[in-house]
Amino acid sequence: MTTPAGSGTGFGSVSWWGLSPAVDLQAESPPVDPDSQADTEHETPELNVLLLGSVDGRHLLRTLARAALWPRRRFHFYVLENNLEAVARHVLIFSLALEDPEKMGLQERSETFLEVWGNALLRPPVAAFVRAQAGRLAHLVPEPDRLAEQLPWLSLGALKFRERDALEAVFRFWAGGEKGPEAFPMIRLWDSRLRQYLGSRYDARRGVSDWDLHMKLHDRGARVIHTREFRRWRDTGVAFELRDSSAYHVPNRTLASGRLLSHRGERVAARGYWGDIATGPFVAFGIEADDETLLKTSNGQPVKTAGEITEHNVAELFREMAAWGRPRAAQGDSEQVQGGAEGSPEPAAPAPEPFTVHFLSLGSAHTLHHKSCYKGQFQLLYVACGFLVDLRQEQLQAFSSRVRELAQAAGFAPHLGGKPSDTFARFYKAGDSAPSHEDPAVESGTPPPEFLASPIEATDPPSEDRTQPLVPGTPPSEPLKLTSDSQASLLEASVPPTGNQAPKSENQTVPPETKSPTPEI
Repeated sequence: MTTPAGSGTGFGSVSWWGLSPAVDLQAESPPVDPDSQADTEHETPELNVLLLGSVDGRHLLRTLARAALWPRRRFHFYVLENNLEAVARHVLIFSLALEDPEKMGLQERSETFLEVWGNALLRPPVAAFVRAQAGRLAHLVPEPDRLAEQLPWLSLGALKFRERDALEAVFRFWAGGEKGPEAFPMIRLWDSRLRQYLGSRYDARRGVSDWDLHMKLHDRGARVIHTREFRRWRDTGVAFELRDSSAYHVPNRTLASGRLLSHRGERVAARGYWGDIATGPFVAFGIEADDETLLKTSNGQPVKTAGEITEHNVAELFREMAAWGRPRAAQGDSEQVQGGAEGSPEPAAPAPEPFTVHFLSLGSAHTLHHKSCYKGQFQLLYVACGFLVDLRQEQLQAFSSRVRELAQAAGFAPHLGGKPSDTFARFYKAGDSAPSHEDPAVESGTPPPEFLASPIEATDPPSEDRTQPLVPGTPPSEPLKLTSDSQASLLEASVPPTGNQAPKSENQTVPPETKSPTPEI
């Protein structure tokens, strides 16, 4: 049987990596209002952002990395995912990004991130790092005081007790509570997903891979993805081969997720790989770059591959994130001094404002707007949907129309200024002014469109013999259903609020001013 176009089964039912380019959320946010400083606890303006289904924290990381270009702010990111494994990956990724540079150098951190984030198979040293970090996090999750002391940026207070228990179980599975590769046979699971997706086309999978890349991803703007790297990822699940190919053989347990399957008339919990096998983790950091030389072409072909661009962008992101990761004693504050060139004291660079990532309960998407503590709380709302590479154009257009209808019904108007984007749909509170200039997130080419809402359930779930039992206490993931008609497409919706915000550095390229109204949920 050949998988019908538009089925969406290649995307799977769980998202592991973002399929739209990482953006600086401050470029979409309201301005810093000097008059509001006295109303905040730290006398610093705050930015509160609600992100539904952002999956991998790429927008958060880029926002923090570029914070030095803007007036000082304290960030509160409220993150809602559809499964606890995604929450666990968020925590692991941030722990890695904020690792002490003296313990792990920039190159090692960057390479470790790329492998954990986007590879189905890991090198033994990277797998050992995951086990060690997961073991540490498993001990911290049930102890709020120690968690607050060691990870002050992390807030799990909104999670239910059973969700915290399940999160601990996820970390314990990553730490090797179940020994051996047979606990998560990634090679077999990947091949099973690929066989199910391709059907009778499996023996011609190389040609199918080339067709999908050139006729879909390339046509949608991701021309830097090279045939060789895309074909390797489709075959093995290894997107970023930073060492010899034989070095990648340890299953990446962070890509495991739970699901309820039918077995002999009963619903049983099982563990498997139900993520993307159609698009790959190349879009988030691999198709755009601040350094334009990385996007040059020669004889009509890109000089750099998506993997090479991703390596560069991630390394730069971690370099910029270093200020957040340094211990406070080393950062100093406005009252501390350090020796100058001739021994004279001079003011130390001020430490960046702290930030907090608040993880919300999995089932709270439909109830947040009923809670008074969240009413008028957020200046920016980001809603993500699953990117489906095998959709027909008419399906994408139908979904885009449906998104506009839902936004207008909620009292928002589309932002029509600037260059049209197939990746992000921007809406502003109806009646307020919207920015009339172009936004850099839209200007930087036409990336493959994504649609932001929830992953679509695969029409044919994997059979029981392709999965392994879940760790007890770990609930299977369910899709985050934000709209009833989300049957297609690649679109991201961000709802920013009003005002002009100017970056404080004049010597760097930064996003232009943005105006937007504050949404209420």
